[in-house]
Amino acid sequence: MNKRYNPKDIEPKWQAFWEEKKQFKVTEDHTKKKYYLLEMFPYPSGKIHMGHVRNYTIGDVIARYKTMRGFNVLHPMGWDAFGMPAENAAIANNTHPAKWTYENIKSMKQQLKQLGFSYDWDRELATCAPDYYRWEQWLFIQMFKKQMAYRKESYVNWCESCQTVLANEQVENGACWRCGELVHQKKLWQWFFKITDYAQDLLDFCDKLPGWPDKVTTMQKNWIGKSTGAQIAFAVENSDVTIPVFTTRHDTLFGATFMCLAPEHPLVTTLSRGTSQEKDVSEFVKRMALENRSNHTIENYEKEGVFIGAWCINPMTGRRMPIYTANFALMEYGTGAVMSVPAHDQRDFDFAGKYGLDIVVVIKPEDQNTEDVAQTQAYTGTGIMVNSGQFNGMDNKKAQEKIAEYLEKENLGKKAISYRLRDWGISRQRFWGAPVPMIHCDSCGTVPVAEKDLPVMLPENIDLLEDGGSPLPGLPSFVDTICPECGAKAKRETDTMDTFVESSWYFNRYCCPGFDGAMLDKNAVDYWMPVDQYIGGVEHAVLHLLYSRYFTRVLNDMGMVDFKEPFTRLLTQGMVCKETQYCPEHGFLFPHEVKIEGDKQFCAKCDRKIVVGRVEKMSKSKKNVIDPNTLLEKYGADTVRLFCLFAAPPERDLEWSEQGVDGGFRFLNRIWRLVHELMDTITDTSPYDGEIADLNDELKKLFHKTHLTIKKVTGDIEERFHFNTAISAVMELVNMMYGIKNSENHPHRAGVMRTAVESIILLLSPIVPHFAEELWEKLGHAAGSLAHTPWPEYRQDALFTATRLIVAQVNGKLRGKFNIDADADDDTIKQKALADENVKRFINDQPIKKVIVVKNKLVNIVI
Repeated sequence: MNKRYNPKDIEPKWQAFWEEKKQFKVTEDHTKKKYYLLEMFPYPSGKIHMGHVRNYTIGDVIARYKTMRGFNVLHPMGWDAFGMPAENAAIANNTHPAKWTYENIKSMKQQLKQLGFSYDWDRELATCAPDYYRWEQWLFIQMFKKQMAYRKESYVNWCESCQTVLANEQVENGACWRCGELVHQKKLWQWFFKITDYAQDLLDFCDKLPGWPDKVTTMQKNWIGKSTGAQIAFAVENSDVTIPVFTTRHDTLFGATFMCLAPEHPLVTTLSRGTSQEKDVSEFVKRMALENRSNHTIENYEKEGVFIGAWCINPMTGRRMPIYTANFALMEYGTGAVMSVPAHDQRDFDFAGKYGLDIVVVIKPEDQNTEDVAQTQAYTGTGIMVNSGQFNGMDNKKAQEKIAEYLEKENLGKKAISYRLRDWGISRQRFWGAPVPMIHCDSCGTVPVAEKDLPVMLPENIDLLEDGGSPLPGLPSFVDTICPECGAKAKRETDTMDTFVESSWYFNRYCCPGFDGAMLDKNAVDYWMPVDQYIGGVEHAVLHLLYSRYFTRVLNDMGMVDFKEPFTRLLTQGMVCKETQYCPEHGFLFPHEVKIEGDKQFCAKCDRKIVVGRVEKMSKSKKNVIDPNTLLEKYGADTVRLFCLFAAPPERDLEWSEQGVDGGFRFLNRIWRLVHELMDTITDTSPYDGEIADLNDELKKLFHKTHLTIKKVTGDIEERFHFNTAISAVMELVNMMYGIKNSENHPHRAGVMRTAVESIILLLSPIVPHFAEELWEKLGHAAGSLAHTPWPEYRQDALFTATRLIVAQVNGKLRGKFNIDADADDDTIKQKALADENVKRFINDQPIKKVIVVKNKLVNIVI
């Protein structure tokens, strides 16, 4: 055994061994309990970053641990390979996105292998591969046949920079989730999935996911956004048209004095046509289409609108209500129409004040006169109904139910439920995505591609457009086709699917990646699914996770899977963070662009003193990033893995520390030296499994500590995934082993030391697998056997230790007695004495001058 730990020799050796032996390949085995561990698959950008390293290290430890616990563990990896970054990079480099993507996959796969992750690479998939998206297109056709997918012309979120449509969930604070540019409204023909059919079921099951963080289920509940209220019909004056309005405040219906429609509402154009307001309305609608009007931003806008030249009738009062189109009315909420009650809604109050509209109070506090309400601002509290006909004098909350009943009785409205969730717009006007498998025929309309003709493949010989738009509409070889229904000439759909479609079912395909007979091999899926533990960032709480839950319900309704929820447990790991470094002349700096002299930092480009900023998420824009390759070259994979797990619990943010990485490397070296020093002693010895009474005090303590450590590490991993405290426990055991000095001649010393050494190796093996495999082999075990070696079990009788009776004194007088472990340190004894109720009574909140501990005898507290 070499005296020095050298990861550059050890790690390639074991990576090659695992790959050659297919160490982590699994198949369905009904004699063993399965465990499906999955991390969210990466986009193949070409380089892994520290966020990847942390995420995948967490998953790998769990996978290896569960394997050692006897589970049949599925731990696959693949690539979320479609998307705009590949297309944009291909445009910049004058190449095909497929070439760029597969080159990046090759590079990233090698990086992942260098980190020693226990993936079953035989299950690898890339979502841009035709044999993957073929089945996605097949499913689209089934959904179309069942009216789960449909096409309509509608206003959509348009990103000019990305030249494509965005789903509502992909608009963050009014900006594109991908590039950050402001989003505006554009009218296009689009394909949609009817996710709203599952709104209530998705909401109900948010409370049936005990293995998910509360913050994630809360975010999903808020996005689904269930509201209970009433839908009321407002008749348009001198017309057969009625405007349905959803409101949760039908108790204020008698106070509705005007109507507001979203600028995208189809009635805005229809009702204003031919009126003196037509021009003003048209200009307003066009201006609104260019503005960011998300839920998050409209609250900060000045409320404005335009009268559309039409009136509607309040069904309760008969009042003529002018109809406006307003910037605060959104198509994505309710019906896109708002009955405006300025006395009881501040937004309506401001709008009414600006345009001189009537304000009618219909709810007042019990101790206030009606004429005093809503003088300077809207009254939004509870109270007594006034100016409300037969409902006057009622509590407004009770009146809600009565008004809803009256509306239904008189056929003026009905009780209703509304959801914020809207159908998922999946059309994208970009090239690098799965083509929508539909054909437009002048005679037959829009029809599916024949299933025998799947997949509809992206063309290979194309020139991408510099503005980012899709070249597909301009390619006759792609567009021109034959209608599968009538055989006439037809046009192929040129939209591609949102890349979130691919990631909404990939976890099922991992169960049967080579299966060619159907989208899924049900036997394999029945064995492996659902995923037992899913790991990824909380930023996917609404997008990917909600879509995956929806897709699973679609598959369930089609009889392809027997479950509704794809992920039993979810871990959202924290971010990897680092301080920023800023030069007044050169801006943000990469770490290698900084010189450190003592406690000062200087720009390597200009020698100016830099400003050290706050600790924040690693990002290329702030340049506060660490290249994992640099760490692998300097320290090796096991040290990097150890740091990622030791620096913080998985759910917390991890703050980068070069000293922390170096400390991890020193710890591994310390274990290596310990094993090297003990090797001659323990090589031909079996682990001790005899009577504890046969050991001296020093070895009893070590034996006790070994089994206590096994119990601690097992609990920390099994129950909490708190790898940091598990590693700390092993460090304590290593420290104790270095302190064994007085048992050189004891007959059981070698066996007890071997027990401790093997326990350390086994407990650390999921965390630092190359390091552990090497030491395990050096101890004489078969090469490569560690990954499937059973997890160590602790002996219950070894957890009990001798106790000592300690006397507690206050100013030298006996005030209490207590028992404590014989090996308890001074600080533990001190805290136990100070916590004694009788001792606290005699101290009586007086200042303590000092505490004297006489080991294993007494504590004297001087006040």
